[in-house]
Amino acid sequence: MGMDVAIEDIHRSVLLHEVLEYLSPVPGGVYVDGTLGMGGHSEAILSRCAPDGRVIAFEWDEAAIAISRNRLKRFGERLTVVRRNFAEIVSGVRELGIETVDGVLIDIGLSSLQLDRGGRGFSFQRDEPLDMRMDIRQDTTAASLLASCSEEQLADIFFYFGEEFQARPIAATIVKAREKQPVLTSKQLAALVATAVPRRFHPKKIHVATKVFQALRIAVNTELENLARILDEAVVLLRPGARFCVISFHSLEDRIVKRKFRENIHLEVLTPRPVTPLAGEIEANPRSRSARMRVACRKGDN
Repeated sequence: MGMDVAIEDIHRSVLLHEVLEYLSPVPGGVYVDGTLGMGGHSEAILSRCAPDGRVIAFEWDEAAIAISRNRLKRFGERLTVVRRNFAEIVSGVRELGIETVDGVLIDIGLSSLQLDRGGRGFSFQRDEPLDMRMDIRQDTTAASLLASCSEEQLADIFFYFGEEFQARPIAATIVKAREKQPVLTSKQLAALVATAVPRRFHPKKIHVATKVFQALRIAVNTELENLARILDEAVVLLRPGARFCVISFHSLEDRIVKRKFRENIHLEVLTPRPVTPLAGEIEANPRSRSARMRVACRKGDN
């Protein structure tokens, strides 16, 4: 992908105004962006906490790091990029010699780069290899899961990670199909799902394979385990008064965030209901429509 393409044409950071409002970056502060992506949130935080605030950004997608480094080079040493998953924020920050921070942001959504230009099978809009790894250093791909899991395991993945109520017939169709040839591409998988689900159960607003693709991506990247882990662990990094902002894009993630925030005795929930995009943002960026942000604050140590 050429660097002459405007970043804003590739990706729009969701809830940008709301993130700044809740995170409240100030000069001299240290902030963690757990999912750097295209760098939109980090850019806004660095601009707000000038001249000497810092952002420690985590990202495990090499392509995203290359683009965001270029976008944010003007901030120099105020930005530190760590190529690790957000589940490893605590150890990553501590290895930099930092004990506490003034705020943490995690945006769990896929970037438009991954959806539109990634070539890794995240989307069924083009025919791509079923990879779905956020970090190509990982071993498990979507294709390898489809090849190795039993029919029951596949049905569980689709039902629990995708909330797909047609999980069983879809799994059965895939297992039958793979006996003749491996399921290796996004178009192959999308066609199998469309065949497996009776026409009367095809959703009106989204492609019939959407939830299956979501479920596979979550399984390949152990996303829910990573989310639960960081929600438990990151609190130790927060100074009293520091904010913890989490943006999710589907109900599975949002329920985990809601429960973890509510159960943690060190956190005060600031958003009884999730913060959602305004109509203008949804119009400008339709992919933001399912975004939900929950925010908690670290209580003072008594």
